[in-house]
Amino acid sequence: MNFPDNLLYSRDHEWVRFEGDLAVVGITDFAQSELGDIVFVDVNTVGKTLEAGQVFGTVEAVKTVSDLFMPLGGEVVERNEALASNAEAINKDPYGEGWIIKIRPTPPVDTSHLLDASKYRALIGH
Repeated sequence: MNFPDNLLYSRDHEWVRFEGDLAVVGITDFAQSELGDIVFVDVNTVGKTLEAGQVFGTVEAVKTVSDLFMPLGGEVVERNEALASNAEAINKDPYGEGWIIKIRPTPPVDTSHLLDASKYRALIGH
């Protein structure tokens, strides 16, 4: 399992990477391995402002559908359009090509509830 040190992690198994005034969000290597083969991603919240913990979409695997939760409050400004025809990118490269959304966090940005890589590993027992 891979948990890059430059990311922050939620207890709901999303990761966050800051890029300027935006935050890129996806699901962790642990989450994708637990879900299995991902076949579809549904994000219909682009343009909406959501609070941390609210559902921003769903990810569908062969045997289950799971909600995706906002790790930070903010406006969903972009979704990864490539996932429409290549949802398995989440399985192959969850921290790169498999990113799911970009958000513009609502200031002030509070990351105190997010975990660093070592705390996330401890949470999932790795």
